[in-house]
Amino acid sequence: MLGPLARLLDAAWRRMHWWVAAMALLYAGSGITVIQPDEVAVIARWGRLVGDTPATQEHGPGLLFALPRPIDEVVRVKTRHVWQLPIQTLGESTDRYGGYPLGDTLDPLTVGYALTGDQNIVHVSMMGRYRVRDPADFAFYGPPAEEILRVEVAAAMVRSLGEMGVDPVLSDRRKELIATATRRVQEGLDAAHSGLALVSLELTDLRPPRALAGDFDAVQSAYIQMETRKKEAEAYAQSIVPRAHAEADASVQTARADAAAASARARGDADAFRALEREFRANPVVVHERLYRDAVGRAIGAAQNVRWVPPPTGRPDERMRLQVEVEKAGTRETTPTLREE
Repeated sequence: MLGPLARLLDAAWRRMHWWVAAMALLYAGSGITVIQPDEVAVIARWGRLVGDTPATQEHGPGLLFALPRPIDEVVRVKTRHVWQLPIQTLGESTDRYGGYPLGDTLDPLTVGYALTGDQNIVHVSMMGRYRVRDPADFAFYGPPAEEILRVEVAAAMVRSLGEMGVDPVLSDRRKELIATATRRVQEGLDAAHSGLALVSLELTDLRPPRALAGDFDAVQSAYIQMETRKKEAEAYAQSIVPRAHAEADASVQTARADAAAASARARGDADAFRALEREFRANPVVVHERLYRDAVGRAIGAAQNVRWVPPPTGRPDERMRLQVEVEKAGTRETTPTLREE
């Protein structure tokens, strides 16, 4: 009985050995993988990562020769592609018709929200953009990318919002909020060995509950108006203060110049008077006569009209009079001056 079975197997082998050889070659070549330019491949052999360092674990674009399954498993990862993930965990959810829920109540089981540092409620919708930074962690160790990213972004945003007041969050500190949350998200992704790098985090919606939107808008309008008035006051101060300083400096310089001129004039007058005094002590008659003549000469020179008044008849001992009219400040004065003939 073994003879016919042996002959049957021999005949079958003679007919099928080329096919078996071809299948063996195809199986051996199934470990060859083509890595695209934007991809990096890692190999797991019997479930363990091949290589001890990232340089030996990661294989770049080109042909990759590995053992066939189930010995080796080749995982290709796109490291240059940037994915984006909308995150509505803290955003106001929509109903089944696509609209926002109405009313003044908030159901924490169906509506996402976060609390600011001053206990105000805000709704936050975000867009996270990420890429694969560590292919080995991403392929074998880390949790699913979208799940871990959604959890880390929500946790980081809740913590960051809890450290800030609602007014700065809604006005001028959004960039600071995003920067702080982005840093914390990346720290969480690294701690979870996700292999992901957060490229950017965008706030697509950040607002208070719809029931309080009007009140918050009024506060924001008042805040913007306050900032506008403040900037106008600062601009006015920057224009008026330098001008006041310049005018004050000019007044001080003018006063100093006037004081110096008056002091110099006073010193000159004092020196002239002392010189005249010394001359008077030496020659009193000559000085008296000269001063008298100079005074009369100046009076006559400045006079508008000069009139000689003869002495009355019958009084020959009376001296002749000289009447001088001088105009001062728009008025005319008559100054009688006596002069001996």
